[in-house]
Amino acid sequence: MHFDLTEEQRMLKSMIRSFADEVVAPGADERDRTKTFPVEIFKQLAELNLLGLPFPEEYGGAGADTVSFAIVVEELSRACGSTGITYSAHISLGGAPLALFGTEAQKQKYLTKICSGESLGAFGLTEPNAGSDAGGTKTTAVRDGDGWLINGSKCFITNASYAQFVALTAVTDKEKGSRGITAFIVPTDSPGFTVLANYEKLGLHSSNTTELILENVRVPDENILGKQGEGFKQFLITLDGGRIGIGAMAVGIAQAAYDKALEYARQRTAFGQSISKFQAIQHKLADMAMQIELARNMVYKAAWLKDSGRKFTKEAAMAKLYASEVAMAVTHQAIQIHGGYGYMREYQVERFFRDARLLEIGEGTSEILRNVIAREIGC
Repeated sequence: MHFDLTEEQRMLKSMIRSFADEVVAPGADERDRTKTFPVEIFKQLAELNLLGLPFPEEYGGAGADTVSFAIVVEELSRACGSTGITYSAHISLGGAPLALFGTEAQKQKYLTKICSGESLGAFGLTEPNAGSDAGGTKTTAVRDGDGWLINGSKCFITNASYAQFVALTAVTDKEKGSRGITAFIVPTDSPGFTVLANYEKLGLHSSNTTELILENVRVPDENILGKQGEGFKQFLITLDGGRIGIGAMAVGIAQAAYDKALEYARQRTAFGQSISKFQAIQHKLADMAMQIELARNMVYKAAWLKDSGRKFTKEAAMAKLYASEVAMAVTHQAIQIHGGYGYMREYQVERFFRDARLLEIGEGTSEILRNVIAREIGC
């Protein structure tokens, strides 16, 4: 077993860490307070050729591997969870379905815009009554001449306000259940397509979370992504990769909280000495360091399996589940170590705590992921 990063991965990590520290982190608190989307940061990420990181060079990507993607998500999330989730969703939910299932014409038309940053990537699966039960999709697509009329709504969709198109699911044959769900590429400027960004959220305030309303939105046959009736299966495959991104994001947020807690514990004095000298605090920090390391290794393993062309559904589910729960545990303890100051915004750990909370919900709740793991181990 070989745990070292490659030379290319080490160079990427050094570069993106410097970018995160110097460009992303300084404005993170203010963006969180004002709910300002990090537009300029993504322009710079595009200039660094990172917005198409894992996609083939012929479409404007960098041809990098999934481990590299996880490294970038972790480092961005360490500085700003909102930036991390925006980037992760752009790649793993917006670009990946096009790369995996798109025709050559679709890749040339749409994936190139993802890679260049002309459009951010977005993915429309969740509905008001179809979250964990994604097979309960109610959005419909009805044949209309040489195209389709789509009606319905999607909720909790990341990046759609900054996307020129969205890959989304709709029922094309209700008699076939989940096998009657088809994926479509839908331009967001289509007549009848409305994007609403009105959510008031607990955390991740500077990420873009939207509702999609589709009223007789017409798309041609050529906008079917993959094969008719295979949209549900395609999106489940997409989510496997997306869970690696969420796991990496969780590791990044947990690392940020741990770093702040360790720094504070070394500086804060009580009863005549640094609180880092108290065994109670040492044990908290030791557990945090251990959990983060284990979570990171699990994320990297899932990414490595994916890069090796091997099955990684179970490992991605484990990585996302464990890392998200670690993020909550670590941010919780980081606040505790800070005491009353941890509850104050200026010390940042409360932001990490709020941002981490979504990670046990998005791209598969902890409960659903335990179901996935149970299925994969033969229960």
